[in-house]
Amino acid sequence: MDRSTPPSPVGDRHWHGSARLATGCALAFGAMTTLVDWDAGTLTPARALLWLVLSAAVFTVLLPPRVTAGPGWLTVRGPLRRSVVHTDALVSVRQYDGASSHLVLRDSHGHFVELDPRVLTANPLLWHELDTGVRRSLEHGTLRQGADVLGRLGHRIDDETAEAVLRASGLS
Repeated sequence: MDRSTPPSPVGDRHWHGSARLATGCALAFGAMTTLVDWDAGTLTPARALLWLVLSAAVFTVLLPPRVTAGPGWLTVRGPLRRSVVHTDALVSVRQYDGASSHLVLRDSHGHFVELDPRVLTANPLLWHELDTGVRRSLEHGTLRQGADVLGRLGHRIDDETAEAVLRASGLS
């Protein structure tokens, strides 16, 4: 292995399955609505276009953001925008609970990302990259708010990872 090449980024290992599910749901919606309209004898080019646009909207709503991370950065890509935050220069971390819990990470460069904490829980490698960056932020003194939020999340991720390992080994 060549030591001059940068490490490859890590990503959400469940994203491809979720993207396939979003694609399948959008295609099923489009096919069903078009077939029902065709069977009723009311399918016109304008209505077919309507079903196509609505299918694209279903896909856009169901497609989860793609989260990737590398040394010192974390990226969240949605269908309409891409956000990057420098994890080694974080200023604040906030967790908002409610109907859809999400984390908001802000860096000293004015960038921010929003992501579902379940993505980090399901992907220990993503969590490791974020945690490494957070530790650097703490060393540099830039992280002023939210270290406790990440500490709680880290304990939850560690507990769930340990339980998964024990289940896989048959010890639990």
